[in-house]
Amino acid sequence: MADISRPLGRLLGVRREVAEPGDGGAERAPAGAEAIVVGGGIAGMSAAVVLAERGVRVRVLEARPWLGGRLAAWPDRLADGTPQVVEHGFHAFFRQYYNWRSILRRVDDELDFLRPVPGYPVLSASWPTEEFGRLPAAPPLNLLTLVARSPSLRLRDLRTMDGQAALPLLAYDPERTFAEWDGTTAAALLDSLRLPDRARAMLFEVFSHSFFNLEADYSAAEMVANFHFYLLGNPEGLAFDAPYQDYDTAIWRPLADYVAARGTEVLTDRPALGVERDGDSWRVRTADGMHAAPHLVLAVDPPALATLAEASPDLAAAVPGGTTGSVTAAGPPYAVARYWLGGDVRPDRPIFSGVSRQSTLDSVTLYHRLEQEPGRWARRTGGSVVELHAYACEPGVPAEELAERMRRELATLWPEVADLPVVELRARVEAQAPAFRPGGHATRPGVRTGAAGVYLSGDGIRTSFPSALMERSAATGVLAANHILRTYGVRTEPVWSIRPRGLLAARGRPAPLGGVTPA
Repeated sequence: MADISRPLGRLLGVRREVAEPGDGGAERAPAGAEAIVVGGGIAGMSAAVVLAERGVRVRVLEARPWLGGRLAAWPDRLADGTPQVVEHGFHAFFRQYYNWRSILRRVDDELDFLRPVPGYPVLSASWPTEEFGRLPAAPPLNLLTLVARSPSLRLRDLRTMDGQAALPLLAYDPERTFAEWDGTTAAALLDSLRLPDRARAMLFEVFSHSFFNLEADYSAAEMVANFHFYLLGNPEGLAFDAPYQDYDTAIWRPLADYVAARGTEVLTDRPALGVERDGDSWRVRTADGMHAAPHLVLAVDPPALATLAEASPDLAAAVPGGTTGSVTAAGPPYAVARYWLGGDVRPDRPIFSGVSRQSTLDSVTLYHRLEQEPGRWARRTGGSVVELHAYACEPGVPAEELAERMRRELATLWPEVADLPVVELRARVEAQAPAFRPGGHATRPGVRTGAAGVYLSGDGIRTSFPSALMERSAATGVLAANHILRTYGVRTEPVWSIRPRGLLAARGRPAPLGGVTPA
């Protein structure tokens, strides 16, 4: 049956849009044009790609031995000698990630390294599975279909729900939403809807956890913005893809080769220890010396930016709030555990699943059914490779303990897991994702800073258009590059996004959230 949501979506203005058109100018920067990019993840490498293509001499300084940031992958070896690549954690490549996909097309024009991940089930020990995938592509039919088929939200539930409280979800506006709701918590927004607990858990809490923040300390405006970006404002729906190779093979080595061929120097194991102003240049100090250029892109995670700001008084104008501002605030810890198991889960288990209302576990990914290398190990041994992820977990708990908790919780959802022996485990706890606390938006900086020649990029940096996670990292990297290119009179890169406002945004001021007063 044809998907009628796309023409309906186009009729309602749900389409890809230009967030920032590319400016005209010279094709190549003049001799001597230089920039330093601190951070070799999505944001930093996106900036490096655009700059290198226009002839700017770029030096990328990455603190770790490998590129990628929270999309990194690195070599490992199992006890039996089998080489394996371990990743920072599973990422969904949603189809409205226009800017990130544009960067990736530089090394794979058809994006052949990506494969569709069928479905988007949400598992629960208490309620039937909720399926976010296989929806019509564009709103509003995707939302109507989700509500109509959801086992968690019945017709009688809609009668008890506060319809006016739900209006902000449908009326996203990039200025008004944050002015009115940024001081309110996402938990208060969800409380105001008066949803049945089951619907709240299965339809909303899983969604908000995906942004590495907890509802009680997460801006309601950010939740509304992301609800718009992923469900109600884009023509692609919730469909997503994932690489069939590890991230280093599929993304980071090809991108490093691409920019190196255009004159970029990519230096790993080079943490930035301090930054200082030197006349018209910025000097970045590393263990092996100083690196200077007139333009500096800081594309690092919040803790690294806080450390750098503390060591660099000259960055005061570039990092509002210094080490205590919203841009340097990290969210709660998250945990990633990859298990090599001595047997497989049932063949009908999905490649990726969200998880609701377990105390630790938030998602499950079957890597042996997703990527080539884990698949080869599984076929040779009869085992499986399963990644468990906690998006926001209890501080201070060792990684191995969190891993075991998640494995036990998975066994309550998939009983066969309890009988599978653990062959190998790689477990980590990190706290690198940005916090989006209530009231933080007003002081969250954008790409351009108060320090001439210094630009910020990453998924915690403010944009004037809808974006999040990997896409915000790529978009802010491109924007940083564009600012630099303009100083040299060079053609800039177009930046794309989705419909900038919600379907009901033009119908006047949204009603208050039930009994909650907008902040």
